[in-house]
Formats: sequence, C-alpha cells, structure tokens
Amino acid sequence: MEDERIVALFLRRDEAALGLTAAKYGQKLRALADNLLRDRGAAEECENDTYMQAWAAIPPHEPWNYLFPFLAKITRRLAIDVARARSRQKRSAPIMELTSELEQCIPSPNDTPGQADGTLLIELVENFLRSLSEERRNMFIRRYWYLDPVKEVADFFGCSQGRVKTTLYRVRRDLREYLIKEGYDI
Repeated sequence: MEDERIVALFLRRDEAALGLTAAKYGQKLRALADNLLRDRGAAEECENDTYMQAWAAIPPHEPWNYLFPFLAKITRRLAIDVARARSRQKRSAPIMELTSELEQCIPSPNDTPGQADGTLLIELVENFLRSLSEERRNMFIRRYWYLDPVKEVADFFGCSQGRVKTTLYRVRRDLREYLIKEGYDI
C-alpha cells in the first residue's frame, strides 16, 4: 500500500493504519532497533512503541512523502533511549563502538559550547553529507543513522568489510577537517 494511503488512514484515526504500517515497515523498524540493542525482544518493544507514538503524532504531523523516515526516527530514538537506560547499569558495546568511531570528528554533546552550537553542527553535517558521492553518503548514513553493522553495509554495497571501514574512516576524517575549516571547535 502507498504511504499516502496509510497516512490518510492515520489522519482519519483508522486503526487499520497500524496494521498496514506494521506489514509494510515492521521488519525494517525491528532491524533498526535490533542493530543498536542486539536484543530481539527489546527491538520488538521499540517497534510497537513506534506505532503508538506515530498514532499520537499523526496528526499534527502529516508525513505524506516521508513515512518510513518519520517512523525510523521514532524507532531510532526509542532504541537509543533503551540503550542509554541499559548503559547506566553497564556499558553497551554497539553504542560504545559507534561513539568511539565518531568522537574524533564530532564534539561531545556534554561540551557546553557544543550544545549551544548544535543547530550549526547539524547544518554543517548536512552540508558535508550533500557534498559526498552517493555511495559514500549512503555508507555513512547506513552505519551511523541506521546503525547497520559494517558487515551488513558491505553486503548491501557488494564490497569487502575492509573497503567499508576504509571509506568510513576517510569520511570521518574529511568530516572532521570540514568542521574545523568551517570554524567548528572539536
């Protein structure tokens, strides 16, 4: 079913929207949460919570042309919240791995000037990503937004894990240089 029809059902408050959304995007949303949490039960819970939050958010939001990104953003935020709650008790390996990869090119959110410049940082990162080739941009997004493991990124692009790691390293390095050049303190 087309996203526009699903959104129309949400806007009419028709509960069929939830079932259709689950049928169309459930597997992708679960995979997104599972990539971060490495726990199928928690991933399913994030998926179900996504449907509840989408039900509450549509309306006022009307994601006619971007339903999956809208849902993915909710799922990702929920999974990160679960991972943070877990990490209060112990460190979570997937989050630590991604954090260590990105900490060299993006300032810490605990940095007060970094918090104040958050909007600028978002704009700079978006501009940087637009300047990349489609393949490099998509590798970066799959790894750091969708939280795909390097092996899955390599499989998706039909290349070796080494190539993905090298590409991601170079993109992080270039991002760091770009942010410094634009006057962002790292």
